[in-house]
Amino acid sequence: MGRSPCCSKVGLKRGPWSTKEDTLLTNFIHQNGEGQWRSLPKKAGLLRCGKSCRLRWMNYLRPGIVRGNITEDEEDLIVRLHGLLGNRWSLIAGRLPGRTDNEIKN
Repeated sequence: MGRSPCCSKVGLKRGPWSTKEDTLLTNFIHQNGEGQWRSLPKKAGLLRCGKSCRLRWMNYLRPGIVRGNITEDEEDLIVRLHGLLGNRWSLIAGRLPGRTDNEIKN
């Protein structure tokens, strides 16, 4: 059967994020902090689900995200940690400040 959905998907926007949506999300999080992702979209004035907001923040908008090529030192660390932790990319990314689990995995 599975879990019930966290929100009604009727009326929610899908697809690429606009600059206005990014600004609304960023401003709301700077004023109120992270967390309570389920209720955040309504409070921030967004027509997105909470999961979409969380992923957008964590993978694209969060300050401190390091973009660009992975250094040799980072790659060596990733290989060693993968040997210890397996495919637990979020745990591996947690040991590489500024890198997201998607960047580490891909």
